[in-house]
Amino acid sequence: MKCLRHAILVLACLLCSCSKKDVLVIGTDATYPPFEYVDEQGVIRGVSVAMGEAIAQRLGKPVEFQNINFDGLIPALQTGRIDLIISSLTASEQRRRSIDFSIPYVKTGLAILVAKDSSVRSAEDLKAPGRKLAVRIATTGEQWCREHIPGAKLVALDTDAACVLEVVNGTVDAWVYDQVSVMNYHAKHAGRTRALLAPLREEVWAVGLKKGRDDLKTLVDEVIGRMKADGSFSRLADQYLARERDMMKAQGLPFVFE
Repeated sequence: MKCLRHAILVLACLLCSCSKKDVLVIGTDATYPPFEYVDEQGVIRGVSVAMGEAIAQRLGKPVEFQNINFDGLIPALQTGRIDLIISSLTASEQRRRSIDFSIPYVKTGLAILVAKDSSVRSAEDLKAPGRKLAVRIATTGEQWCREHIPGAKLVALDTDAACVLEVVNGTVDAWVYDQVSVMNYHAKHAGRTRALLAPLREEVWAVGLKKGRDDLKTLVDEVIGRMKADGSFSRLADQYLARERDMMKAQGLPFVFE
């Protein structure tokens, strides 16, 4: 009887393993609209979801999205919990040491959100003595501040909303984050903030893959290349990013999909 139970357990594990391989599991931190967010019905949506669905369709597999806090995405990929990261992830040199990336699909830059009456007008102003900056943990904004503003006191927080609140309440001098987020949060708090969108440095976003998955990387690159060529990203911009596109063009800045 013990042997039979053991055989049944092994078979069940094998079946679970097979079914897992038949699903493309994508990790995303769904707190970043319009790229990845949870709608009123509790469903993860956004540009990243559309990309993931296109990749899964090319693979001929169903797709499962897992909502994971941003600093847990790379560990989840490395341990095999997920197959891909599609979560507005900057393809930085530091991250390339631990994971691989697809070709880029977004070109953006780090920007600054400050309080409306702040004396900060540029990145150079952040270097003044006694500056206090909000940063989101494990982001390139945090990395940039640690590298370029070593004298500042950093308030490291784990959500965008917490960082914005620090700026709105005037408890920090600035928040360094990507352009799209800075634009969106400024729009929500237009009476109390200013957006300094001139990029501190340019960055690209790409899909994250576990090292050694060259077969999957080739396919993901193919899908991204097709979406660029056939106008899919332009249509996604119409659906999700029309306001941001107009704001960037009004300031003479290239749009993220250009």
